Amino acid sequence: MEYEITEEGELAIITLKGEIDLEYSAQAREIMLKAITDFRSVLVDLSGVSMVDSSGIASMLEGCQTARKRGKDFILVAVGLSVMRVLKLARLETIFDIAEDLAEAKKLIT
Repeated sequence: MEYEITEEGELAIITLKGEIDLEYSAQAREIMLKAITDFRSVLVDLSGVSMVDSSGIASMLEGCQTARKRGKDFILVAVGLSVMRVLKLARLETIFDIAEDLAEAKKLIT
């Protein structure tokens, strides 16, 4: 897994690439939780993610729950078909705020 963090004021855009599986889910979790601590809004760009397993979904879910508890935005962006399939299998696609692209995600920020 590769990642990049872009900062825009109170907004962090985390761009993830590759696979978010048991090997990388803890790293993804740390990245997301740190961004939630440091920023008002966190967008997680998944356009480059080819595969996610249950541990990766659990990391994203923890990020989402942590952000909500703190009154912050946490939005998944550009969720590909393979990732969306896993979200739907776990019946979590309605739990997350999901945007088609960064422009749409920025409109959802409260």
